[in-house]
Amino acid sequence: MPKSRIRKKADYTPPPAKQATAIKLNSRGWVAPVMLAMFLIGLAWIVVFYVTDGSLPIDSLDNWNIVVGFGFIAAGFGVSTQWK
Repeated sequence: MPKSRIRKKADYTPPPAKQATAIKLNSRGWVAPVMLAMFLIGLAWIVVFYVTDGSLPIDSLDNWNIVVGFGFIAAGFGVSTQWK
């Protein structure tokens, strides 16, 4: 029986090196401080309202002061969606 010819395999050539692409990161250093500030302002607003029996921060708002405090907290969550 005749010997089969051995096929020579092509030498391995690695794929061309990719050029390093610069990743542009948007500067969002303002997000974390603003988010935390909104959370703390909202919390402080609600705590002051309860501690002063409703006479502070704004007496004419009555129980709507709670809504204002939660509004600040909700705004903090809204800002948090911009955090990367």
